[in-house]
Amino acid sequence: MTGRFDLAAAAREEMIHDGFTPDFPPGTMEQLAAIRSRSAPAPSGNVRDLRSLLWSSIDNDSSRDLDQIEVAERVPGGIRVMVGIADVDSAVAAATPIDVHAASQTTSVYTAVKIFPMLPEDLSTDLTSLNENEDRVAVVIELVVSGDGSVSDSQIYLALVRNKAQLAYSRVGAWLEGTAGPDAKVAASADLQAQLKLQDEAAGLLRAQRHKMGALQFDRPEAQAVVTEGQVRGVVAAKKTRADGLIEDFMIAANEVMARALTANGSSSIRRVVRSPERWARIVELAARYGEPLPDEPDSLALSAFLQKRKAVDAIHYPDLSLALIKLLGPGEYVLSRPGDRDLGHFSLAAHDYTHSTAPNRRFADLVTQRLIKAVLAKRAAPYSDAALDAIAKNCTLKEDAARKVERAMDKRAAAVAFQNRVGQSFDAIVTGVTPKGVFVRVPDPPIEGRLMRGEAGVDVGDRVHVKLLSTDPQRGFIDFGR
Repeated sequence: MTGRFDLAAAAREEMIHDGFTPDFPPGTMEQLAAIRSRSAPAPSGNVRDLRSLLWSSIDNDSSRDLDQIEVAERVPGGIRVMVGIADVDSAVAAATPIDVHAASQTTSVYTAVKIFPMLPEDLSTDLTSLNENEDRVAVVIELVVSGDGSVSDSQIYLALVRNKAQLAYSRVGAWLEGTAGPDAKVAASADLQAQLKLQDEAAGLLRAQRHKMGALQFDRPEAQAVVTEGQVRGVVAAKKTRADGLIEDFMIAANEVMARALTANGSSSIRRVVRSPERWARIVELAARYGEPLPDEPDSLALSAFLQKRKAVDAIHYPDLSLALIKLLGPGEYVLSRPGDRDLGHFSLAAHDYTHSTAPNRRFADLVTQRLIKAVLAKRAAPYSDAALDAIAKNCTLKEDAARKVERAMDKRAAAVAFQNRVGQSFDAIVTGVTPKGVFVRVPDPPIEGRLMRGEAGVDVGDRVHVKLLSTDPQRGFIDFGR
């Protein structure tokens, strides 16, 4: 409880309202018992033994569902990067109760006070999580990053792995940035320090190459509720660190390798796409305010160059610009991709081959992709028809949109609770949405979002405004501002 308002209960109600089923179905406990009774994993003819390598994971401080681990080594052609992905498919067979539930939900939903996992926590935080000092089978995506950031010599295979160090973004990021010393695990191992720096070097090469191709780099502080014993104490801005970027760069590269491997083997798949922005004219208008012309037609390379220039010129206000452009670009979606189909691409990443594969504990699309690539590796028929993949893609898009809606609603409720005593205060804000339902603004510091109830005429996405907090309503998640 927070005062008289129960945020956890509200989160559950919001989940149900937006089409989710928070409770796992009958048969789940029996299936978990059967999974837990399996023998320990062991290397075999098609499963390599890579437990001797210095694998590590980097995730949020509180994360327990570890989907991805990494290791790198310097080779004559550059830096070999190996990304290990939790083998969820081996534990969760298709059409079983847990799988049917995951197919329906499609994603874990993260709210300030409660997580609604796609898979039971016995799996996602234990049996199928790449936990520290536990032997696990993983799908390994291997690639070599050359000095110019290009990728070669990629391959995918199964391996037995062991996470030697579970690390956190906040501490590794500060160390890599030189603003803090290493945490205890990193400080205790010169080999781990060298390994992380090598990974950081490879990630930097990948990132630089993506930006040359037109990938967009945003800087948007995320609102994070400070919760202690179920009570919201405040809202802070959680900015990405260099360690976040490292993992993101490896994730993107691995997902591209996965997409290309499925295409090369003639397999249909689910792609993650971000189409060319429909509101490109508004993006051109925003750029013109800064004296920067953009082409009349969507051009990610030109937009990327504009963004890099603005960040160099005015880093303080760059997050405001980032937020406006993210809203104008629109969300991504999942689509069926068949051999020979025209690739819709990922505008924000400047990628032509992209799928989601690196978080099978948290996203059903990634679990489906894992099953597809394992069928390719075993030279078996695809486990899904094109019609099934199309239906899954559509449901994943719908549920991802619904998950964002739940998370936004709960972020607003948490912020409404935290800012009940700040009514009447004034803030600088940026317009983030102009819809038939109203005009919405976001205050960057502290990071809260609400509706502009007074003085909304004539504003558009990207406009900067000065607002006053008029009221908050935790029950409805309302935060109202006026000019």
